[in-house]
Amino acid sequence: MTLTDYFDNGIVSGRLWFYSNYHCNLACTYCLTESSPNSPKRLFSPEQMVSLAHEAKEMGFKALGITGGEPFLLPNIENTIAKLADILPITVLTNGTLFNPKRIKGLAQLSHREVCFQISLDSHLPSVNDSMRGPDNFAKVVEAVPKLIELGIQVRIASTLESIEDISKLKQFVANLGIPEQDHIVRHIVQRGRAKDSNLGTVAHFERFPPELTLTSEGAFWTPFGPTYRQGRLQTDLLICRTVAPLNKPVQQLLNILGQSDLELDNQEGFV
Repeated sequence: MTLTDYFDNGIVSGRLWFYSNYHCNLACTYCLTESSPNSPKRLFSPEQMVSLAHEAKEMGFKALGITGGEPFLLPNIENTIAKLADILPITVLTNGTLFNPKRIKGLAQLSHREVCFQISLDSHLPSVNDSMRGPDNFAKVVEAVPKLIELGIQVRIASTLESIEDISKLKQFVANLGIPEQDHIVRHIVQRGRAKDSNLGTVAHFERFPPELTLTSEGAFWTPFGPTYRQGRLQTDLLICRTVAPLNKPVQQLLNILGQSDLELDNQEGFV
């Protein structure tokens, strides 16, 4: 099968992910990448992301994603997002705490573009949310969301939880922020990175992660859950190859793995 066959059959995600950086202004208790203000930055240059995005479009990818770390710690990241949105629709994962007035003004260029900000919010209770994510996280997110919506930027909320048995109040709170139900993503904590040290979350093996090619400064991975750090060491169980450019090299390695694998890939809720 070709790459586009895998896309068309829903076996491989048509979204190409970039880890723009690994440092963050927060240090969440369940962070996959052990991100914090003191983490090594491990930057993926904007120029290389744009170049690879052009290659991705030519190869049939349908969308892009940026995650970290916290992408909005990077200077002029809104300009990079705009350049990438000129190529393919893009989703940007962010903790939503850095949208001060100056940043909001700079985001005006993304208004009504094919850009979505996916913001983390893990509880309708400020104390519960902030115990996992950091002081004042809740207040800053709640302040930022309506400003972004008013600006004409699509917003999704991602809630990463230890248990998803009773989330009716959280769902109602997110709806009251103006987020449509389909744009509220609820998922389990995955026991990788800092979550593993804290014994949080669900253990997930290779076959539980649908393939979503993910590029970092240190290589290409099977999924955005792949570039995990634990106790300062990169975990390589979901590493595809160390080469990210040209894009056809990690793509071919992904195809080789799929062609050799007899795994039944599981697309269960909580791991997408």
